Amino acid sequence: MRPEAEPGEAWTTRRLLAWMTRAFEDRGLDAPRRFAEDLLAHVIGCDRLRLYMDQDRPASPIERSTLRGLVARALHHEPVQYLTGNGWFFGMAFEVDRRVLIPRPSTQTIVEHVIQHARSEPGFGGLGLGMGGGGVLIADVCTGSGCIAIAVLKHLPGSRAVGTDISPEALEVAASNARRHGVADRLDLLAGDMTDPLLSYPATAPRGALHYLVSNPPYIPDDEWEQVEPNVRDHEPTQALRGGADGLDYVRKLLVQGPSLIRRGGLLLIEVAASRAAQAMQLVVGSAEMENVRVMKDCDGHDRVIVAHKV
Repeated sequence: MRPEAEPGEAWTTRRLLAWMTRAFEDRGLDAPRRFAEDLLAHVIGCDRLRLYMDQDRPASPIERSTLRGLVARALHHEPVQYLTGNGWFFGMAFEVDRRVLIPRPSTQTIVEHVIQHARSEPGFGGLGLGMGGGGVLIADVCTGSGCIAIAVLKHLPGSRAVGTDISPEALEVAASNARRHGVADRLDLLAGDMTDPLLSYPATAPRGALHYLVSNPPYIPDDEWEQVEPNVRDHEPTQALRGGADGLDYVRKLLVQGPSLIRRGGLLLIEVAASRAAQAMQLVVGSAEMENVRVMKDCDGHDRVIVAHKV
């Protein structure tokens, strides 16, 4: 399907939206109208509201050509965030491409809890953290786009963070996002597997240095992989998605060294598959260094984040 106008007819914003919406509906894509709006706004270089303020605006030949290419990719289930290069998280726009996972609302649970905890515990660690989180040190393991660490840093301006990822390409995206949001001077990015880079990094090497250790690791179990939506399974980085036979391989890795890096009273927060939350919680309960283990629900009401306090 191509946006070729009939003689004398212009491909206006109105017609393009209708054409894309119909194509996306026929392919069974989620939220077809919103998908069409996002693509067209991206190509034109405006916000979605502007589309409806100027519905009779004709698209240029270059805009139509660009849109055709994006629509073709969309019809192969490529996520709109990769097509536009932006994903929204915690009210902030993040650069995303196929090097990193697309940030999801469920992960905001981690950010919300860290911010709330830091602000409500002014005497935490004896540092007098206060509302700005002064003195807070956070490690974001499997940082990907950096969305968790960056969102926390933006809301706790006195805090610092260290992000680790096994993918140097993902760290390039995280660095770009840190610059975009003005926190590059407070976010250190380290290449390596899980907590390994933290063991030799000066700020985190001393045992008990961290106030928060957070992670959204790969967690899709093998037996759920074929049920994953094609826009995720076929386009997002597999390395950042699959968590082994039971989806808990990376939870176990975190528990080998992670608790020793957290200071007394500090928090461990791990995002997990809803279907494996109970098993993940039992793994954390089994750590002699952690206590008060519980599961938090995400914005959709699913068991999603394991939270535990350092003994």
